[in-house]
Amino acid sequence: MVKTGIGIRTAQGNSERLTGQIHVYDGDGKGKSQVALGVVLRSIGLGIQQFMESRVLLLRFLKGPGRTYDEDAAIEALQRGFPHLIDQVRTGRAEFFGPGEITRFDRQEAQRGWDVAKGAIASGLYSVVVLDELNPVLDLGLLPIDDVVRTLRRKPEQLEIIATGRGAPPALLDIADLHSEMKPCHYRPEDYPGIEGVEIYTGDGKGKSTSALGKALQAIGRGISQDKSHRVLIMQWLKGGQGYTEDAAIAALRKSYPDLVDHQRCGRDAIVWRGQQQEIDYVEAERGWEIARTAIASGLYKTIILDELNPTVDLELLPEEPIVQALLRKPRDTEVIITGRCKNPPTYFDLSSVHSEVFCHKHYAEKGVDLKRGVDY
Repeated sequence: MVKTGIGIRTAQGNSERLTGQIHVYDGDGKGKSQVALGVVLRSIGLGIQQFMESRVLLLRFLKGPGRTYDEDAAIEALQRGFPHLIDQVRTGRAEFFGPGEITRFDRQEAQRGWDVAKGAIASGLYSVVVLDELNPVLDLGLLPIDDVVRTLRRKPEQLEIIATGRGAPPALLDIADLHSEMKPCHYRPEDYPGIEGVEIYTGDGKGKSTSALGKALQAIGRGISQDKSHRVLIMQWLKGGQGYTEDAAIAALRKSYPDLVDHQRCGRDAIVWRGQQQEIDYVEAERGWEIARTAIASGLYKTIILDELNPTVDLELLPEEPIVQALLRKPRDTEVIITGRCKNPPTYFDLSSVHSEVFCHKHYAEKGVDLKRGVDY
């Protein structure tokens, strides 16, 4: 009998997935490009662990020069940390446009980007190709969907493809191995904007913790661009063992920026089931919260990731009120990123300025694909 509940499964199995997958992240919620950057960091980290270089192409459609974007700082941090592994190409114009404002230049730029992408996919030189904002390019009709689908179907077996952006067309979703949708979600009154710098990522879909790692990259990159120290704390609950999805990414981040990234974890090396909590679970959860609470109040960290805090509260291992108070009193320039699924939304959700719920529409595990340790679970 399969047991269900809230918990984090460790990655101690022996199965290794060798084939790359096609990931699609879409929806109106925040976090799509962040997830892609988190996947890039994870891929680089796994390559370091296995003594194999993991080269990445970041192809950014609809993001031409002349504007700044949220992920610019994160990409700068990647390029500083791994200059020989990251290639970036930007295409498009600097302003937004709708279906009725498409120009010849827009079509030329989309085709230029796609020509680069096709060459990269066919070359076999890359382990990951990120097609950022490919979805709206296809939705706008700037590229022939048949050509895109045909090319992606013929990709090298080990190549991972990440497509992001709103409006993913059905033909792309049909060939995707994984499809996660980010939906904006708020529990607070509409006239209350929330606290700036409090972001929450929930839901059953894949990409919550990975998106948080993209935020960590973004924070470090902002510090670099402003010539300031931008320290990051990654605090993980319910992850006392080894071999989790984020381990390689965090290791890569700390390798490149050892003075800027601190990492703490708490919990047993086991799933915590509702109704079967042990005394050590409460002790470990409280220990983690004391570290997090002190870090938030200190002002020493500009970005604090509270990974899997939501299921910890949902399992009643921590009370909600101290978390609410800590967020209400946090320094203005400290951002707090909270992740994890939960069945009962806690009151601190009301405080968020950004809340994306990740829905899993498709996952390659459903097709019987063996999950890769450290990548999928």
